[in-house]
Amino acid sequence: MLKIVVDATPVEPKPSGVGFYVANLICALDALQAAEDFQLGIVYQPGFKKWLRGDLSFPGSLKQYSPRHILPLPVRISDLLLALSWQPSLSYFEKYFGSPDILHGTNYSVYPCRNSLKVMNIYDLTFIKYPNYIDSVVKTYTEKIKRCLQWTDLILTISESSKKDIIEYLQVEPEKIHVTPLASRYHPDYLSRELAEELEKQAKYDFSKPYLLLVSTIEPRKNINTIIKAFNFLKEKYKIEHQLILIGRKGWSYESIFTAIATSPWKDEIHHLDYLSNDLVALFYSKADVFVYPSHYEGFGLPVLEAMTLGAPVVTAKTSSLPEVTGDAAILIEPNDFVQLAEAILKVINDSQLRDELINKGRERANFFSWERTAKETLKAYKTLI
Repeated sequence: MLKIVVDATPVEPKPSGVGFYVANLICALDALQAAEDFQLGIVYQPGFKKWLRGDLSFPGSLKQYSPRHILPLPVRISDLLLALSWQPSLSYFEKYFGSPDILHGTNYSVYPCRNSLKVMNIYDLTFIKYPNYIDSVVKTYTEKIKRCLQWTDLILTISESSKKDIIEYLQVEPEKIHVTPLASRYHPDYLSRELAEELEKQAKYDFSKPYLLLVSTIEPRKNINTIIKAFNFLKEKYKIEHQLILIGRKGWSYESIFTAIATSPWKDEIHHLDYLSNDLVALFYSKADVFVYPSHYEGFGLPVLEAMTLGAPVVTAKTSSLPEVTGDAAILIEPNDFVQLAEAILKVINDSQLRDELINKGRERANFFSWERTAKETLKAYKTLI
């Protein structure tokens, strides 16, 4: 029986980004085990502070899986060993992985285990293509990935756009890269009427006021300043009655975004809401007049898929992976043209037939993506190595 061990280290209590992908992939692979005749295990590294305390326990959300393996080194130390090219000393830790046939590194690296085939996730190449959009941690990824490519047998990525970038910028052979798309955390019937009504009471927003919506980490790559310019333009020229809602945690280099909000003549109608529960985010998606996502660069663009799943019409950028995700179910714009963005928003607001068409196409397109599909594509990729 094929033994697979997946690195679950990115899974956090409130997962986002890579952690969200890894949590859902492990859950979907776990459900496939019996039918597909393989054994799934997970490996986990403690955080640096937990490690200093001698706490090598698994997060609660991972305790349902078995077999579980603890690697008794925090990521900070193992990355340092990788950076120092101490592969021989790292191979000492191979015994902690449970001798799998395939070891899957899920966060831009994979251990150099001698007795396992090695799979590595590379989600996007922001750190190479747009180094001005990243934080100090991500700036270290390029060297780490190049080192790991020396022993990696297979690369997984999340879009054809990212695959193309990996081929171009990292000189990896196309046949060594497999695309396994993401899926939404929601399904079309996620919000019952009863749940929606209960959530409206909890939400700190008056839903009688129509709004434009962005769900995203607050960071430069998401191009939020252009949304604010477009919003100001629509308010000034067309007197739209809408509010603008930005949902997401602060990331990095966000100061100019909050300056743009503070200096907007309509700052009282722009609302930043921090991390919200899945249910509340779903409510805001479902009631948005337009979901706006003019991101400069995406490995996939999960918020766009979530918006389509829950019936929000989408205006997004014609860049990177975003057209792959939307197909013909969104209006695509040049990300730096705030007037074009504003006019696309205005079309959706003013044309109910167009709005309904985008909602219906979006829901249909969203059906194409599921975590079961992601898991099956991942398993198919693993089996190319055997």
